[in-house]
Amino acid sequence: MNSLSDNELMLAVKAGQADKLGVLFERYSKALFGFFYRMTSDKETSQDLVQNVFFRMLKYKHTFTADGKFITWMYHLARNVSADHFKKNKRFSFSRSLDLWESRIAGDSNREDQLSKEQELELLQQALEQLSFEKREVLVLSRYQELKYQEIAQILNCTEGNVKVKVHRAFNELREIFLKISQERKYAPKFKSE
Repeated sequence: MNSLSDNELMLAVKAGQADKLGVLFERYSKALFGFFYRMTSDKETSQDLVQNVFFRMLKYKHTFTADGKFITWMYHLARNVSADHFKKNKRFSFSRSLDLWESRIAGDSNREDQLSKEQELELLQQALEQLSFEKREVLVLSRYQELKYQEIAQILNCTEGNVKVKVHRAFNELREIFLKISQERKYAPKFKSE
């Protein structure tokens, strides 16, 4: 079963073998979770959105033609699920996971380095959240999901050159926001606990 390609599995699902969707879930649920988590910063919401994508795969299986890659079709569905979620909530959700704090408390020989990296990642996440939905999406697809520009172009229904421009602009804006937040943090007054 693992030797079947993604397209073959989805064609089997389309033909009525819904159990084949389980193999696709095993292959892609973590990647989809990563996509949604970078868009929402919320673990539970991300898990729900992954489930919604696989539900839509069943619902819209008739639209899968196997002309292109399965992954492109899947991220097209994920993009729609993400857009629907943000329209429904009218704002980007932002929550902090307890896992992050647990890892900070845990003993580690390189604790300062780890805290510094975590703070930098936290700043990067905050900067990413300040981008528009479209800019965040294109960066997450290209940098975190590691999709090729050609695949992103198919998902966004635009040219590969257009995707390159969008990624470049989004990355530049992300860098500016990150630097601004970093500077604000650097000069922010530190409060001592009583």
